[in-house]
Amino acid sequence: MSRRCMISGKGVMSGNNVSHAINKTRRRFLPNVQTTRLQSDLLGEQVLLRISARALRTIDKKGGLDAFLLGTPNRNLPEEARRLKRRIERKAAKAAA
Repeated sequence: MSRRCMISGKGVMSGNNVSHAINKTRRRFLPNVQTTRLQSDLLGEQVLLRISARALRTIDKKGGLDAFLLGTPNRNLPEEARRLKRRIERKAAKAAA
């Protein structure tokens, strides 16, 4: 299971530990990725996602999973999020018709 956020695409970064003597050793910066269930109002079901804590705060700020995905351009979303967005758009179009 990769350490990558399904919404923001945030992943592992690498860098250096720098000691007082300026010795550099490689290290990894891991994102705070959590497995969570978010309620999709249009789909009427809970969706299991691996998202970062930062993305979870953004979703709450935007008004929920559906509002966040529908308001975000596809070029800013990873493939998993685009698939979920297409499902939500199809359900919204079916409900409007």
